[in-house]
Amino acid sequence: MKKAIICGVSGQDGAYLAQLLLKKGYFVCGTSRDAQMSSFQNLVRLGIRDQVKLESVSLTDFRSVLQVLTKIQPDEVYNLAGQSSVGLSFDQPVETLESIATGTLNLLEAIRFIGAPIKIYNAGSSECFGNTGEQSADETTPFRPRSPYAVAKATAFWEVANYREAYGLFACSGILYNHESPLRPERFVTQKVITAASRIANGSQEKLYLGDISVRRDWGWAPEYIEAMYLMLQQNEPDDYVIATGESNKLEDFVIEAFTCLGLDWQEYVVINNSLFRPTDITFGQGNPNKAQEKLGWQAQYKMRDVVRMMVEAKLKSL
Repeated sequence: MKKAIICGVSGQDGAYLAQLLLKKGYFVCGTSRDAQMSSFQNLVRLGIRDQVKLESVSLTDFRSVLQVLTKIQPDEVYNLAGQSSVGLSFDQPVETLESIATGTLNLLEAIRFIGAPIKIYNAGSSECFGNTGEQSADETTPFRPRSPYAVAKATAFWEVANYREAYGLFACSGILYNHESPLRPERFVTQKVITAASRIANGSQEKLYLGDISVRRDWGWAPEYIEAMYLMLQQNEPDDYVIATGESNKLEDFVIEAFTCLGLDWQEYVVINNSLFRPTDITFGQGNPNKAQEKLGWQAQYKMRDVVRMMVEAKLKSL
């Protein structure tokens, strides 16, 4: 039986990944900063809370990381932990950098220290690319991060590349574009839109306050992106991959689709609030997933409109 540690198992990606690995017969250990206090609500929602061994680990504490690796002796480690909000990173830049960059470095160094053939996946981010004009980004596109979150993710990406080249670690980064699901918390704009639109359709008199809705993003379906993470660690050689749909849409298009799904005119309910604009933002995001298609055999089946429809359906069931 293969063993995997998922750092950040309580998040959207961690929960779906735990579900996938359990189906494949893995022993799954999930970590959280305080496993005794965390609700692991996403694991509960997927019905797998009792099938995952849960451990308290602080990735910014090297000893804590070393202890869990020694205890579990995993074949694979998936690093999905760290502060995950671009917006929040402007308010908490130090916490963001430490949780992502230092956390990743501790994992890499602990694996090197132990000397066991542990494969590690690192959650990279398309935010690292910054603005690419109207060009889709691939694995050779330069990084020009425009937020503390993106700076931290870029740092972690190069740490992984360094340990792969310098020490021969089987270490990969997935440069994932935006991927959504019903497990997204409401601090993410996609879930904020879906939730507000669904409540309004159910009779709520509220307005939906948004920032810049002209920004364009490449939105995919999170459960599909998890499969790409798994596939990266099943290859003969470690490498980095852009994971995306290859399609870009305005946030406005996402909003229109959500309200249209519910038979509503979005313009009656959406209010633009300048205080919600970020200090710096990416105007255009689109990935080129050709390498993942060719080498991993992975291709996104769901695009933005599919994602909106599935999220709306799930939200209506929960209201």
